[in-house]
Amino acid sequence: MSTANPEAYVIRSIRADEWPAAKELRLDALRDPIAPLAFLETYEEAVARPDSFWQERAAGACEGAEKAQTIIAAGPDGRWVGTLTVLLEEPGTTDWAGLPVERKQGHVVGVFVRPEERGSGLTDVLFDAGLEWAWSRGAERVRLIVHEENGRAQRFYRKVGFVPSGVTVPLDGGSEEAELEFVIERP
Repeated sequence: MSTANPEAYVIRSIRADEWPAAKELRLDALRDPIAPLAFLETYEEAVARPDSFWQERAAGACEGAEKAQTIIAAGPDGRWVGTLTVLLEEPGTTDWAGLPVERKQGHVVGVFVRPEERGSGLTDVLFDAGLEWAWSRGAERVRLIVHEENGRAQRFYRKVGFVPSGVTVPLDGGSEEAELEFVIERP
């Protein structure tokens, strides 16, 4: 575990031309042992995607983008060690699960901090940056979806102020597993 001070890291939005680093960090996240509970895609699906996919993904969530923002943490050596993405969802639309969006909200996805950095406070700093971005775009609340069996993530989300909303999202494939919505209201 890193004992580094989280303030020693650079926390910022990605630039569109940084798609190779964003791709590398995402692939590393999908290799994590918890990935099957934390992400909706597999390493095999992601690694098979063409570079154009990664370029579009980075461009759609880079510094200056209005509908999404990918925020990274870079260590003192410049290596990316953590990330999260915030998507803006507009009222009157439907979300990825087909549920109606009733008010302007942020949706946190793709949270990952390298194992050696966990427990350092870095995830808190990433969440602060993500929430600040969502609030600055007029979001009334921010939500995230977490697997019902991902206790570690649920504990962290509660620690930073998210609470279960009572909404359950069934997983595809006919399994009885579900994901839970957690929310935090605008201060």
